This record gives sequence, structure tokens and C-alpha cells, in this order.
Amino acid sequence: MNILLLGSGGREHALAWKIAASPLVTKLWCAPGNAGIAREAECAAIDIADHAAVIGFCQMNRIDFVVVGPDAPIAAGIVDDLNAAGFKAFGPTRAAGQLESSKSFTKALCRANRIPTAAYEHFTDADKAKAYIRAQGAPIVVKADGLAAGKGVVVAMTEEEALAAVDMMFGGGLGEAGAEVVVEEFMTGEEASFFALCDGEHALPLATAQDHKRAFDGDQGPNTGGMGAYSPAPVMTQAICARVMEEMIYPTLRALAAMGSPYKGVLYAGIMVTKDGPKLVEYNARFGDPECQVLMLRMMSDLVPALIACADGQLKNFSLRWFDDVALTVIMATRGYPGDYGKGFVIEGLEEAAGVEGVEIFHAGTKASGGKILSNGGRVLNICATGKTVTEAQQRAYEAVDRIKWPEGFCRRDIGWQAVIRETSAN
Repeated sequence: MNILLLGSGGREHALAWKIAASPLVTKLWCAPGNAGIAREAECAAIDIADHAAVIGFCQMNRIDFVVVGPDAPIAAGIVDDLNAAGFKAFGPTRAAGQLESSKSFTKALCRANRIPTAAYEHFTDADKAKAYIRAQGAPIVVKADGLAAGKGVVVAMTEEEALAAVDMMFGGGLGEAGAEVVVEEFMTGEEASFFALCDGEHALPLATAQDHKRAFDGDQGPNTGGMGAYSPAPVMTQAICARVMEEMIYPTLRALAAMGSPYKGVLYAGIMVTKDGPKLVEYNARFGDPECQVLMLRMMSDLVPALIACADGQLKNFSLRWFDDVALTVIMATRGYPGDYGKGFVIEGLEEAAGVEGVEIFHAGTKASGGKILSNGGRVLNICATGKTVTEAQQRAYEAVDRIKWPEGFCRRDIGWQAVIRETSAN
């Protein structure tokens, strides 16, 4: 098969690494890709926001299957346009992808289908949002309705912080994404990521993971696109996973099918495990980044047939096998991220880092120039490691991090801390 992967981040490098290992693949392209993906696939300099250019590439290169990585192309309807042009693609349609591209759409769907989630209200007017916040008090959560690259959520611990978030969003701080906001109750519990492959009717749960959203150690600092992750997430017991499938995933699939927008692709549910059981934080219409990286390392089965089964509606009798080992990834980002940061800094020591036992390095914001690897984004490298325990995987990942020479980079030093505490207290 000729496969085209769309995207350029760490998620896409992990997908390229896994797809390239499939015996079903004749040729793998990635558009636009990055310096690491270039080792797994032929990178094509296409603007993936230009759907006509993507379709033209598929026609010229006889592409059999397109895998869509990021959220923006899904929200823009790339799958609809590919299907209309006769190409099979992995990912939801624009209508089904509203689960991620519109917080208010998802919250209304949850309310109508009794899916457990935080109490909320949806606002198109700043004054009304502020009045609601004053009535509810803090802590409270303010979310931009649209896509904001993982930065559209403010968990406000004070009323003043919440009011400032409303001003920022309605004031254009997040562009069109913040033209409407959702204000939610603050949920107490432990958060984790749950993934299920979906074919419109059936769903196949994948391994669980836990992300670290805050920029700095101890879950301090601003929200980011994710500074690290590990899999499996101990808080997601078999019983909790079964409830997520029964109370969230399947009611969502049934609701979308009834709307005439069956969901095909990966459905990513952010879960808060509260004292009352699991509640939905939000849905994403694609693999998480950095959760995808740890899922791909733990997946024993060939990924490609599973992705095709989603597109073809053939998941009913499908199963996947997983390695028992833990996988953990540490994100190395450019200093200043998630705010302003520079580009073009030389990164050295990657070969030495990759030499650590159990380590795999996935690139995100990188580019190759003059035989060197340069930083080219906010989140730049994913230093991943596997091990028998979270503690072992964590030690290997940080040993690799310490071999990388990149003074302009930084990372959290506590990825996996909740699981490490569990392991330590169990021994």
C-alpha cells in the first residue's frame, strides 16, 4: 500500500515509525514531516491546509490510504474532501470532528445523552460569562469553544483569574477559537487519557495513558500541549475503562450516528476519575500528543490493519495486542514555550541519547540543515523509554535527556511522578 501521513509533530513521528514497520506498506510519505520523520518516510513539502494540493499529491502518487494526524485538518474537513475525491482516509469527518472543534457541541451532546461530565454553561457574551463566574465562584474552568492548540483552557483558582481569562478570550487572545466560551465546574480527581478506535458503530479500546499538561515540575506553570506522558495509567482500572466505554464512548457513537455523522477514527477522551467515578473532561478527534508516542511503543500488533478497519467499518471482530512494558516520554521544549521562543538552535547528542537501553527518540519541532538538527518549534523532541516499571522507564528517559546537548531546551524532571509514588508505596 502507498500511505500518506499528514502532520509534522511528535505524534506523527510515532505514527510514521509504527506504520513504516508494517509489511503492508509499499511506500510511506509524510506531509510536511520533520527531520526525524524523514528517517521513516519520504517527506513532501505540501501545505496540508491546501486540500486541493493534498488530493493532487494523492492522485499523482497513487495513494491508497491517508492517515490524518493533527486536529486542524480534521476540523477543516480534509477527510470529507479526500473521501469525495475517492480516497480512503483515517480520521473523522468535519461534522463528527466537532467533538473536538466545538466544546459547546460536545457539552450539549453530553447533556442530551446523560454522559457524565462537568456542569457548564456556554456563552457568546463576555458580561454574561462573568456574571455566571461571579455566581458560581472559584475554582472554575474557562474554555475557548474552538481549537487553540492545547492552550484554550484556563483552570482558574481565583475569580479574578477566571474573569481575566474571559477578557483574554473574548478580546481575541486566542483568535476565532475564543469567540465563544464554555465555563465549567472545577472537577476534583486524577486525570487520565482514554483512547478508542471507532468505525462509526463499534469501538476498540486502546491502552490508557496519563499526560502532564503544565509546563513545569510539580504541575506548575501554564497549560501546554503536553510536556510528557506514560502508559498505562494506573488510575484507569479495568472497571473504570469499562465504565468509560459504556457511559461515554458508546453513547457518543450512537448519538453521532443518529445525527447522520458516524464517527470513524480515534476518539480520545480526557477523563477525570472523581470520587463519583469517571467524568468526561473533553473529547479530542485524534491521537493525543504526547500520548500517541507511548501508545505506539507499547502496541505489539500491526497498526495499519486497525486504521483501515476503522475507515471500512470492520472493527467488530478486531483485536490488538500490547506489550506489558511501561512506556514514558519526556518532552524537550524550547525555553520560553508555551510563550515566545526562538528557533534555529543546534541540537547535539541525539545518537548518544538513543543509545540508552529502551530509548526511542521522536522528533516534533525539528528540521535538518547543513548536516545538523535544528530546533524549529516549541515542543521539539520526545525522549521516550520503555521499562518493566514506570520508575525504570523514567530513569532511562532522563539518562537519555542528560546526553542531549541543547542549552536552549528545557524539560520537566518529574514525568510519571504519580505512578512512581504508587510503585514506591507498593514496595
